[in-house]
Order: sequence, then C-alpha cells, then structure tokens
Amino acid sequence: MKLTILGCSGGIGSGRHTTCLKVDDDIMIDAGTGITTLSLDELLAIDHVVVTHAHLDHVLGLPLLLDAVGERRTTPVVVHALPEVLKVLSDHLFNWHLWPDFREIPSADAPWLKFEPLPMGERLTLGARTFTPLPVNHVVPACGIQVSVTGGSLVFSGDTTSSEAFTAALNAISDLRHLIIETSFENALADIAQASRHHWPDSLAMTLEDLRVRPEVWITHLKPGNEAAIMDELRHAAPNWAPTALQQGQVIVSE
Repeated sequence: MKLTILGCSGGIGSGRHTTCLKVDDDIMIDAGTGITTLSLDELLAIDHVVVTHAHLDHVLGLPLLLDAVGERRTTPVVVHALPEVLKVLSDHLFNWHLWPDFREIPSADAPWLKFEPLPMGERLTLGARTFTPLPVNHVVPACGIQVSVTGGSLVFSGDTTSSEAFTAALNAISDLRHLIIETSFENALADIAQASRHHWPDSLAMTLEDLRVRPEVWITHLKPGNEAAIMDELRHAAPNWAPTALQQGQVIVSE
C-alpha cells in the first residue's frame, strides 16, 4: 500500500492544502483541497472515498471531483462513511441547493455518485486493503480510519481530541506501524482546542503516554503559520516519541 499525502494542513494559504490522503491510485481518505493537486486522469482513477467526517475542509473536493470527471466514468464514485456523516452530506451538500445531487445525475439508475454506509464496528475490504472506522471525539459525528494490509496497519485519526475509546482501539492493533494524528493548536490555545475538540501538544502527549503499541507518529492538521511552534511544544511534551510533522507530497509505504 502506498499512501500519498495530497493535503495535511489545518487550513490554506501559501500552497497549503487541507486533508486528502490517496491510497494507491484508486482510493482517497477525505477530500479536502489536496484533491486539486491531481490531474484529470488521476481524478478519474479514484473509485472510492472514505470520509472521516463532514467538515468542509475534509469534503469540499467531493463535488468538484464528480464535476470534473463524472461524465467520463462508467461506474459511480462510492463514498463510504458513518451513516450519520452520509446524512450530513445528503442534507447539506448534495441537496440541490449548495450542490446538485450526483446520486441522481445523469439518472438515479446510472448516477455519478453512490453512498455506502460504513458503521462503527464494520470493515470495508477493497482489494488487499481493509478499512475500519475507529471511535474518536470530535464536535460532529466522526471516526478515525485503520488501513490494514498484509505488512501491517496504518491509522489516521481524522479530527479528534483525547478519547479513551480511540486509545483503546490503537492499543488493540498489534501490527500498528504508522499513526497519523492531528494536533491543531498551540498549548496557549488549549481552550479553543477543547471547545472545538482538537488536540493541542499537551493533550496529545498524554494520549501517547497511554499507548502500549509503538508506531511511527506523524502529526497532521497543524494550523497555518503555527506549525513550527506547535511541533516545538509537542517535541518538548512527548520527548520519547519523536513525532514528525506530516508533509504535503510525502509518501508512506506499507509492504
């Protein structure tokens, strides 16, 4: 499995792109502005999108993907997410007001878009890759995603703050090789992080202390302009972990 980081910032500006991770050539996890870095042929190759939650910085690329290549496809793009997340996308995005409902275009019998629920506790297997939603703690219905292949597992937290359930889920993954986890704010903005249910360096350090597994830790969703300060505080708070800031364009390979 090859994971390509198309976008991993907590915002935009100066070339930054929001969350979009490409698994091999045919699957995306979330669809933030990072999707705009792909060519038309690369967009056409995307058959499945696994969505962690419905916040705009994670899904705004979905309607643009379909608008760009829908008429060239022979099968619909399938979006997999928690049922509660799909309901938000249905009610507030693909609703004929904010954007056309591509589940009915060009017809309900042959649409460009299809929703498939992925409830907590179930697994989605696409080829040799298995996707499992994990419980997290955010202000809207959300999940993390475990991606499993023969050589081991990778977990992407999506947006979350401290979560005992998420920590327990991580500790149950004996072959966890990579953990991509968010840290959005500096310690001085912990009140904002708590209100919006994001991590700050001290909170993530406490989560890492509770891990019994030892994955490589990659930090995502850093707020624009504050990246260096957040990472400095995080390295100080979690000196035994050597967390590394995820980079746009980075490729993580699990064999």
